[in-house]
This record gives sequence, C-alpha cells and structure tokens, in this order.
Amino acid sequence: MSITYDKLFMLLRERGISTYQLRKDKVLGTATVGKMQNRIGDIDTRSIESLCAYLDCQPGDIMEFVKEDLNK
Repeated sequence: MSITYDKLFMLLRERGISTYQLRKDKVLGTATVGKMQNRIGDIDTRSIESLCAYLDCQPGDIMEFVKEDLNK
C-alpha cells in the first residue's frame, strides 16, 4: 500500500489519544482503524476529514505517500 498512517499513530501517542477513544467518540469505526493499523484496504476521504477535524490537523499530518518499488 502506498499510503501509510504511521504519522497518525505517532500523533495519537503524542496527544495521549487511544484508538479506542477514536471509536468511542465515533471518529472512526473499528474496521477503519484496523485497515489503517494493518495497512490494508482504502480509507475514504470522510474518514480523513473526520480525523483532521477531531485532531485539528491537516491530512499530511496523519498520512504519508510512500512510493512502492515496482521492480520487486
């Protein structure tokens, strides 16, 4: 997958917010959190928008494009 959410999980740790809190506050569902943690599937823009509103940040603060080596 070309998009990683490592920045999101680092930001959550810095702010003392758990993924449980994201689910409890209805920012993200369990399946979406799982996709982000396991780097599988796609996340829709509504989820990104919800996260940015909740964390008062920009998309680049929570996700990063990583170019894949197509020669592998």
